Amino acid sequence: MDEELLELQRQFEFAQQAKSTVRLSDRNVVELVQKLQQLQILDFDLLHTVSGKEFITPEHLRNEIAGEIKRLGRVSLIDLADTTGMDLFHVEKQSQHVVSSDSSLMLINGEIISNSYWDTVAEEINERLQECSQIAIAEIAAQLQVGSELVVSIIEPRLGTLVKGRLEGGQLYTPAYVARVNAMVRGAARGIFVPMNLSALWNSLQSLLQEMDGAGGVAVESSFFQSLFNGLVKEGQILGALRAGVHWTPSVFAMAQKECVDSFFSQNSFISYEALQKLGIPQPIQFLQSRYPEGTSLATIFAHPSIIEMLDAAVEDTVERGSWIDSLSVLPASFGSQDASKILSLCPSVQTALKSNKALILGESYVFSNGFVKDLFDSIEKELETLNLSMLASSGTHDELHASKGTTSSLADSNETGHDGGGNKQAMEKGSKKKKGKSAGNTRAGAAEAGSDNLDSAPSKSKKNQKKGKGSSTSQEVSSKVNAKKEEDPSYLISEEWITQKIVSLNPDFEEQDDPETLLEPLAHHLRPLLVNSWKERRKAAFTENAQKMKKLLDNLQRKLDESFLNMQLYEKALDLFEDDQSTSILLHKHLLRTTGTFMVDTLLLNLDVHNKLKNGIEVDESQNREPASLNSGDRNALAKSLPGPLSVKATALLEALEGKRVEMFMTALRALAEESGLILKKLDKKLERTLLHSYRKDLTTQVSAETDAVSLLPKVVSLLYVQVHGKALQAPGRAISAAVSGLKDKLDDSAFKTLTDYQSTTVSLLSLMSAATGDEEDCSSDRIQTKREVLEGLMPALKGLVLSSQQS
Repeated sequence: MDEELLELQRQFEFAQQAKSTVRLSDRNVVELVQKLQQLQILDFDLLHTVSGKEFITPEHLRNEIAGEIKRLGRVSLIDLADTTGMDLFHVEKQSQHVVSSDSSLMLINGEIISNSYWDTVAEEINERLQECSQIAIAEIAAQLQVGSELVVSIIEPRLGTLVKGRLEGGQLYTPAYVARVNAMVRGAARGIFVPMNLSALWNSLQSLLQEMDGAGGVAVESSFFQSLFNGLVKEGQILGALRAGVHWTPSVFAMAQKECVDSFFSQNSFISYEALQKLGIPQPIQFLQSRYPEGTSLATIFAHPSIIEMLDAAVEDTVERGSWIDSLSVLPASFGSQDASKILSLCPSVQTALKSNKALILGESYVFSNGFVKDLFDSIEKELETLNLSMLASSGTHDELHASKGTTSSLADSNETGHDGGGNKQAMEKGSKKKKGKSAGNTRAGAAEAGSDNLDSAPSKSKKNQKKGKGSSTSQEVSSKVNAKKEEDPSYLISEEWITQKIVSLNPDFEEQDDPETLLEPLAHHLRPLLVNSWKERRKAAFTENAQKMKKLLDNLQRKLDESFLNMQLYEKALDLFEDDQSTSILLHKHLLRTTGTFMVDTLLLNLDVHNKLKNGIEVDESQNREPASLNSGDRNALAKSLPGPLSVKATALLEALEGKRVEMFMTALRALAEESGLILKKLDKKLERTLLHSYRKDLTTQVSAETDAVSLLPKVVSLLYVQVHGKALQAPGRAISAAVSGLKDKLDDSAFKTLTDYQSTTVSLLSLMSAATGDEEDCSSDRIQTKREVLEGLMPALKGLVLSSQQS
């Protein structure tokens, strides 16, 4: 047997020493292994090393990883890849298997860390903590190159075992240091006797610790002090109340507060909230209500029921005597008017007197018996009878003013007739006719205005003087109107100041009060509506008499506005033709506002003023109801402001629109004022427009045929051409005639347009010569003017034929 073994050993040794005749390369070996795996002869996974010269199984790689972790405790995946010679992908994959199968391991930020490593770290932290008394978690995290949250999660389970300390606010403290700081907090808290903000206390303790420990002392966070303080409060080692986490009130201070409040309240039967706030009680009302449930909370005072009983007895006696009382004179000096008002509402006798109408409360602290107030009212009402007599006298004076106003209006009407020429005269003659006649009158007035704006500049100075005289007289009459209104309106006559004077004259004792205004103002405010109502009752009969006049006035005003407003809408449609020419458009808008718009505003304001006087029971002379004279801007503003409330606002807005540059804004403001006045403005429909336009055209044709003044003919011809060509009623001032003529260029044949432009240029030349004629040159200028006038008169037949032939056709 031994010989056989020896023989086999020799053969094996010979086989090992014998050189192989066939050698396999590394590539052949790799292909061979892959073939074996395909044939499933090798039925397990194999991993290549980074060098590619070795195969390794996943189980072996995991064993190597586990061995490295056991040896080092903390190892990086990158280091494992270098150590094992494997690709990082395989290392990461197998590391996850290792960590998932072992609960004592964790994979964090590309590192595998074992619990034994953390135990070692905890021991090192504990040794350092005992040396330094305090370590910051952030410092440990920086040294270990991990996050602070991870360090906290590792240290917290080991506190009290491996780490002998306390974790608070991101800091580790030793038990000895915690006990030392705890003793400091306890001593400082027990030394506080007044409410204090704990943040200031923690700052003081931090400064004290730094002084005790020197520059190398431990920095303690406020949260650490707060945690220790909360523990002491919970354990009952310090007594007091903690509010909002930082406001500390010691129990000894709370006891002193209550004793002070009890002492003052028991002696005075009241206490102010301000006094409690000075004692450091933040919510005085809640504190007092909980401590004295029977008390009453006022505005600034907390009162005992005995205060209410005292005031109730004084008020009851006052009501029985038919007198008055100031409750503040009965109450202590600390009570304010709001406190008095509330405590009066709690007095039984006051409530009973108010329900039975035996008394009333004025101001906030004054109680008047109804008998006293009635006697006072009766006495002042007698004064109103004298005032009523003076009112009748002022009405007579006012009638005289109206009579003079009628004379002034007549003069103004004559001036206006001279200013507007024959056009306005015809308009006045046709004023009582139907819309057709009214339209023709307004047409002639507009044409005369157009001719007299620039085409008739010679007599302009005399016209301005006429306007000044008219404006002056009208301004005086409007001033008298406004003054008369103030005298006749009860709101002006029976003012609170007047009532106060009467009260003082009847009761001189009121002036002896410390602040008589606080007594007199509410009393006068209470009496005024009663006196005004009495006044109105006395004049109710006068109001009834004026009702028929008011109805007639409104009917006439409605008729006038209907005619003027329809004409205004008709003229407004022609403005659209000049929207592209901004300067001409502004001239046309202003002209329409200055003529038709001004007439409508003056008519409306004067009639509304008369209506308001009739409504207030004021006698108005019939002469006020005539055709209105033109007013200046001051007169219009005075009339607008004299109207009541909303009417005054709308009238002021209408005047602003009248002074503007857009007819649309004026029409809107006019509609608003008419609606507020109860008037209805008719809208121009197609049928009415055709009727008015036909009347306008017919009247213009008549005027052109009868016109003998060469200068006045041009604006009427231009207006008639616009009716014929555009179907629009154009109202154009002299300054806009040139632009209006230019607008007809494309609508007329060349010969007709040339006739029109020649006439217009000759007219302008004539007017220029007339305005330039002065002094020594007057004789020479007169010859040239006469020559131009003859030329113009020679062109008149051609110009008339231009429009009249079109009219006939």
